[in-house]
Amino acid sequence: MSDFDTETKTNTTTTNYNLPHKLTSTTPFFNLKLYVLIAILLICLLLVSFLIFLCVHFRRASRKRNKMRVKHSSGSIPLVSKEIVEIKDLDFKENKERDEGNVVNVGFVKMENGGGGDVEMGKKSGESSSCISDDISSVEENIGWGRWYSLKELEIATHGFSEENVIGEGGYGVVYRGVLQDGSVVAVKNLLNNKGQAEKEFKVEVEAIGKVRHKNLVRLIGYCADGSSRMLVYEYVDNGNLEQWLHGDVGPVSPMTWDIRMNIAIGTAKGLAYLHEGLEPKVVHRDVKSSNILLDRKWNPKVSDFGLAKLLGSEASYVTTRVMGTFGYVSPDYASTGMLNEGSDVYSFGVLLMEMITGRSPIDYSRPAGEMNLVDWFKGMVASRRGEELVDPLIEVQPAPRSLKRTLLVCLRCIDLDACKRPKMGQIVHMLEADDFPFRAELRTVREKDPPPSHAVISNKLQHPTKHAGSGADVEISRRR
Repeated sequence: MSDFDTETKTNTTTTNYNLPHKLTSTTPFFNLKLYVLIAILLICLLLVSFLIFLCVHFRRASRKRNKMRVKHSSGSIPLVSKEIVEIKDLDFKENKERDEGNVVNVGFVKMENGGGGDVEMGKKSGESSSCISDDISSVEENIGWGRWYSLKELEIATHGFSEENVIGEGGYGVVYRGVLQDGSVVAVKNLLNNKGQAEKEFKVEVEAIGKVRHKNLVRLIGYCADGSSRMLVYEYVDNGNLEQWLHGDVGPVSPMTWDIRMNIAIGTAKGLAYLHEGLEPKVVHRDVKSSNILLDRKWNPKVSDFGLAKLLGSEASYVTTRVMGTFGYVSPDYASTGMLNEGSDVYSFGVLLMEMITGRSPIDYSRPAGEMNLVDWFKGMVASRRGEELVDPLIEVQPAPRSLKRTLLVCLRCIDLDACKRPKMGQIVHMLEADDFPFRAELRTVREKDPPPSHAVISNKLQHPTKHAGSGADVEISRRR
């Protein structure tokens, strides 16, 4: 055996002998054994790795949860879970040909090119795909009253329609928060690629909202008709929607006081009244609900989402082939017959008003059987003279009895099963704003029921004043005389 091999064998033996000795040797760190210190370091490394994993996991989860949050001056907008389903495809056969045959003509002028003209956007199903493509190209070149945005502009504004920019989802589109090149913040509604309803919704929304200007209606400021894309660009309302503030986690006390809720109700009623009574042809929203009432930082309401809006002509009502709306808000007459008129919105507004009073959802399966349906429970409570118990417990200062009674009666009138007996939205505005409603009406009813006293009775009472000196009836009679 060579000297090199002998030396190598000796070194290996020495190393094998020294390794256990080194592991059991004492270190300067608190006189711990080396193997104990190594074990502690490994455990610490594992703990740090685990904590990093948890941080990354919760950060991703938080990002998904907060994708629909926007900042408010007093904190974040509360989240709310959606359990109310939308009614989209309840078909009716009556007047089907008439509904499908309707074509909305929309005039556009492209601002960049300064062109003009009218284009018919509706096409019947029997027409060829080439005609449809020609129609799309003509839409791109002809824009009328508003701002036309290219698909690329909106992609840049929304960071490629990223998930983090989603602020709303439902109906037939997803809504993104976007920042335009000039720094203005907008809400971009990307209509789903549905050849049937989505394109029809686009035409209806553009025609119905494009020229509408009202402080309680969300303003449509532009749109995109780039290729097959159909998008609507709205003003951005930065305080979430009414549903989030009614049903989200707002803590033990709601920031929406009774007065704030009544102002929201009045503003919403004014917006709907303008659609019903201030436009020609009139517009029926068809999906009045809390998530479609947007709020600004001063709690001013703006009615949004006219995707279900139906333009009415000169006729008072119209049988539609498809009932649309949200379960719990849809009026029974509209759901059963398909008969569409302003009364459908009035019923939905009545349910919305109940929702604001009680803080309860229109349909809540987590509640007892008798309380699942808000309308039925509400009517039962009023009939039992327990109206004070209807008020949302999160409202810190209870409303005045006069204000509460007025609002309860407005609710009951709005949800009358006879659509003809429901008030107009303009009348609802006056009822909510009037301090003496319903007391003035009650006094008038009492006076109409009391027969006027005869002249002989009055003379007899005047001849014997001492007999009835303290009678309230004498005072009333003398007033009438």
